Parts: sequence; C-alpha cells; structure tokens
Amino acid sequence: MPRKSFVPGAALLVTAALAAGLTGCSGGSATGTSGGDGKDGDPTAASQSAQPGRYQTLPEACGLPARSTLRDMLPGDGQPLSPADAQKIYGGRADITYDTDRRVGCQWARETTAGTRHLTLDIQRVVSYNTAISDDDRAQELYLTKERAAKIPPADSGTPSPPAGPTDTTKDQQKPTDGATSTDGSKDGAAGGKKADGATAAATPPATVSPSPSDPASDSAFGPGGPLAPRILDGVGDAAFLNDQLITADSGVHRDITVVFRTSNVIVTITYDQWSTDKTRLPESQELQDKARSLAGELADSLSE
Repeated sequence: MPRKSFVPGAALLVTAALAAGLTGCSGGSATGTSGGDGKDGDPTAASQSAQPGRYQTLPEACGLPARSTLRDMLPGDGQPLSPADAQKIYGGRADITYDTDRRVGCQWARETTAGTRHLTLDIQRVVSYNTAISDDDRAQELYLTKERAAKIPPADSGTPSPPAGPTDTTKDQQKPTDGATSTDGSKDGAAGGKKADGATAAATPPATVSPSPSDPASDSAFGPGGPLAPRILDGVGDAAFLNDQLITADSGVHRDITVVFRTSNVIVTITYDQWSTDKTRLPESQELQDKARSLAGELADSLSE
C-alpha cells in the first residue's frame, strides 16, 4: 500500500493557528479580571472606606457598675437587706433591645422613707453607613446633638447655662417608675409602694437634701461658670457633659442629673435622679453630681480595658 506523503507546510499552519487561539483566550481572561466590582483587592476602593470604630460589640449593661458603686448611689435607711432584696435592687433590670451589639441598657431603683432614687444606663454603639464618615465621627455628631439639646455652654464660653434651680415645668410630673418593673411584676420606686429594703421611718440623712431652695450661695453655684452649673466635663472618655435639672411639680420634687460621654464609637448616657417626699427639702445637687460623675469615670475606664 502506498504511504501518504507528509506535508510540512500544513503542519506549520495548524501549529500557528493553535498558538493564536491560545493567545486570544489568555487576553480575554485578563480583560475579564479587570472588570470586577473593585471591592476585593482594589487599593483605591479600600482607601475610600472610613475607619471603623473601636467597638464591635457591647458589654452587658447591668453588670458594668461595681456593686459598691450601686450601694453608694442607691442608699437605704440603714436597715439590712436580705440576699433576695439586695439582688432585686442591685442586680438591675435590663432594657429590652432588638440588637444587643448596637444598644443595651439597665435600670435600678430604690425607695426609702425619704424618697426614691433611680439610676438608668444607656449604651449605644454607633455605626456609620456612609463610607466617607468614620464610626467615631458619626458618634461625635450624635453626641453633639445631645449636647446642643441640653443647651450645654462651650467649655470656653461665658454664655449663661440653663438654670438648675427650681422650675415650674410640668415635664415628668409622674414619677418615672413605668420602666422599672421588677422580675416579679411589681413596680420599684413608686411612692407609697412596698419598700424593697424593709425600711422603717428613719430620718433622711442630712447630706442628701438642701433645706433652702433660695440660698444665695446655692444660686451662685448654678450660675454661669458655677461649679454645679450644667457644663462640659474633662477627663471622661473622648467628650462628655453634665446636666442638672431640679423639677418642682404637683406630683413631687426631684432632681435629675444626666451625664453623657463618648468613647470612640460608643455613647453612654447616665440618668440619676432623686425624688423627695418632703417638698420643702430639695435633693442636694453636689452629692448627686459627684456620684454620677464618678460612675461615668468608672464606666469609661471599664470600656477602655
């Protein structure tokens, strides 16, 4: 049988065609890679995203204050507490939130013959959904909104601050006990309610009230630049302020202290108030402010650990 002849030119053409085809496939693949969304491995896209905040989760709010701090802020009438009553008062009641990585809170209350004290803690983790604004910057914006709403004068300003003395406002005429339901369904802190600490008719400690609402020395302390006036606080987180309001209404007399501070992308709000059963004796501002300020420093240090 005669053999077929081998044609070198045809073989060269086939080889050249295969090489061209492979080159075309490689070029198409490289082009496809460059057409991605730019989110992965793109230095330009990464540089456009602002810095995330330090905090990605939040602690359990009721466990943050030290037990000794709570005992100091929620004093009784000197009567001993049973373990169950102590846990009910100092254990706190956690706020119900839908995302505990974004917001947590806790409430405490204690009633005595002299009145009722409430302590509320709210902790919010701020997340910026604008890639050009960092979490910290967004948290600072929200903090400044609270500061302006409270009419806190700038630290270097002589602008008169809102008076912390008696007012005729009807705000909060009802005692804020609606949110302080205990685990057994009873209300803590309601006037005339069951005393959680089994208190008897003990006298009010003199250090907890101010007998004269019109004392000139007291008025000057609340004036612009006074030591008890609403003001910016130094040394607490990245930014902080304190507000003090004394409210006299038909339902009772109470002084409300609010401390708000920011640390990175977390904003903490402390509300501490004392209701007096004797309308002629006003809750003392100095004591309440000192205790609220001390708690703020304690929480700021705890969050920074």
